[in-house]
Amino acid sequence: MRKAGILMPVSSLPSPYGIGTLGAEARKFVDFLAAGGQSCWQLLPVGPTSYGDSPYQSFSSFAGNPYLIDLDTLAQWGLLEPGEYQNLDWGSDPEQVDYRALYQNRFDVLRLACSRLSRGDKFELRGTIWPEDWLEDYALFMALKYKHGGASWLEWPEDIRLRRPEAVADARKELREEIAFWEYVQRLFFAQWWDLKEYANQKGISIIGDLPIYVALDSADVWANRSQFQLDENGLPTEVAGCPPDGFSASGQLWGNPLFNWEKMKEDGYAWWLRRISFQFQLYDTLRIDHFRGFDEYFAVPYGDETAHNGKWKPGPGIDFFKTVNKTLGKKDIIAEDLGFLTPTVKKLLKDSGYPGMKVLELAFDSRDTDNGYLPHSYPAHCVVYTGTHDNDTIQGWMATALKEDVAYAKAYLRLSRREGYHWGMMRSAWASPANLAIMQFQDLLGLGGQARMNTPSTLGNNWKWRTLPGTYDEKLSRRLHREMRVYQRLPKPSKTKK
Repeated sequence: MRKAGILMPVSSLPSPYGIGTLGAEARKFVDFLAAGGQSCWQLLPVGPTSYGDSPYQSFSSFAGNPYLIDLDTLAQWGLLEPGEYQNLDWGSDPEQVDYRALYQNRFDVLRLACSRLSRGDKFELRGTIWPEDWLEDYALFMALKYKHGGASWLEWPEDIRLRRPEAVADARKELREEIAFWEYVQRLFFAQWWDLKEYANQKGISIIGDLPIYVALDSADVWANRSQFQLDENGLPTEVAGCPPDGFSASGQLWGNPLFNWEKMKEDGYAWWLRRISFQFQLYDTLRIDHFRGFDEYFAVPYGDETAHNGKWKPGPGIDFFKTVNKTLGKKDIIAEDLGFLTPTVKKLLKDSGYPGMKVLELAFDSRDTDNGYLPHSYPAHCVVYTGTHDNDTIQGWMATALKEDVAYAKAYLRLSRREGYHWGMMRSAWASPANLAIMQFQDLLGLGGQARMNTPSTLGNNWKWRTLPGTYDEKLSRRLHREMRVYQRLPKPSKTKK
């Protein structure tokens, strides 16, 4: 079945409180998707962000981002008074997330809400938090971070850094109120998440989540599961993740994430990974797994290096991992992020897994690599096409900055014109392609330039900030989108559950 969807981070939705949330604007966006004939809403990871504000560097693979909790909804639930949050400084630019303002103000407001929730007021949160170890570990981890002024767990005193039982027991007793706060925050997040997901599904919109292959070194995942990672006796990585030089970076990318101890993971049946994936499918209908090739081979860079030049490829778990996932969890709806240089073994892993790979139109016209498989005439039906992802420029930004010969080729191949709009022409070509699923960045529906780019790999300080303004997803835009879906036969089939 041919389908279409929009890539739009929750953080990029409009709101008066510094960042997009799981509240009313998220439901308006779902309404826009349904009216526009879309089937899917693709998100970036929704975990709590750490240094650099990247959703791909989170304090937890399981927890939800406190910033995305909607404050107006908390007021409707009787947990806040409007005057306690509406007049605070949430940033001066409605088109940019101000992470400093959020960090300074959001948690004080959430502490007020959680204090009322903890008193047992006449209010019950919808849904529950699962009785899994992740919540206990995460809440204790965040309470300890708060106690130690936000320092990485690698800088904590040795006894708690290494999770010696007596130290853990003492910390749970000493920090029980702070631990309870972080648990309450997760209850608030997931109560709002379930409401939004149910609303989307009732409207016929499925949610595509995004799972980073790696986790942050400074995370509850690593602190509580050190044996699952390639760490020394002090918890420091021996090598870290990255990728070699490519089209995104001439010096390669040094991500710095700890690498998995795949031998240890295989011994216990990939139990940690199975918990992780199982949990994600409680949140999402479909899951995009980032950096799929890392399951075939992963790029290991010596810890402490300043670039990725000295990295080496090492074998990953291969198809054995995905056979275990299928055997234990059943066949799941997974998209494999297979971008970049693909060796024959990566291609075989993708084929053997049965997952659809990704195609990116902006990468199709690279004069340095004319046989890259991204031109639409070469697509199999079993793939997902994007004009660009969160790591690419917007279409208009790409047209303004790409090599002249690349832009000329794109114009000729795709029959692009100013009259139609370069962005509409490129999206039209993606929708017309054989790909079963076509996903567009919302910035491209608006025809925005490079100032709306979400992320530039290997850079810090100006990423993950873009937000749209109120009223941008309006009836006029949804009507045009719906017409395109009808022309290219991507309208969803009528559903009995759709309202």
